[in-house]
Amino acid sequence: MKINKLIAAGLTTLLIGTAVYAQSKKENETSVESEYMSSIEDVVITEMANSDQRDNKLVALQYLEAAADSGNVSPDMVAALNQLSGEGISTQSRTKGRMSNNYPDIRAKACDILGKVGTEEAAHILANVVRYDNEPWVLTAAVRALGNIGYNDDDKITDTIAFISNRVETLNPTSSLAYEIIEAYEKLLPNTKNRKPVIDSLSRIAADYRLVRPVRTRALELLRANSGSGSSKDNKKNDDSSKN
Repeated sequence: MKINKLIAAGLTTLLIGTAVYAQSKKENETSVESEYMSSIEDVVITEMANSDQRDNKLVALQYLEAAADSGNVSPDMVAALNQLSGEGISTQSRTKGRMSNNYPDIRAKACDILGKVGTEEAAHILANVVRYDNEPWVLTAAVRALGNIGYNDDDKITDTIAFISNRVETLNPTSSLAYEIIEAYEKLLPNTKNRKPVIDSLSRIAADYRLVRPVRTRALELLRANSGSGSSKDNKKNDDSSKN
């Protein structure tokens, strides 16, 4: 009787062990298969992003946006977004001497998706877009995305936005871009140490009568809410200058 019980216990243990092994093997196979499918997807997206065909780039953006929405963005996907955000700027293709890949809509959409990715790397890519792109449509998307991410280590992002704000004020001011600059400032100011460049930028926007009134009013409201909140040294220096 005892022997039968021992045999039964041994068989039960063996069956449980076999089931656990089978489940573990199945999970490992599923994991390997999932990684394989992910790598295939990365390759396909990369190929479409690098394609000379605009439609392929649009399809790549659809895949990339779905991945960003699901929070499943791989390094290869971020690299593809970097490529697409500079399409016609950092990467240029020419046919008979004429640029054939200047796609502002592609760049703007890539910026929107980078905003959803929301990483520090995405913020650095967007900052480069702001520095080197001249298309207001693209700049608007990039600035909006930077505000949504909220990264501003050492004030690099606010300084970059202030730079582009000054540049477009001289060359081609647009109310839509100015509005996104204001919105980005509002989101980034809590993480900004030296606020003087931001305050100066807001002051110029508020006084620029080429912009629509609601945008100037919005700049003035944010300016009033943050007046006196720049770096203490800068504020003291400005006060001393006004007294003289």
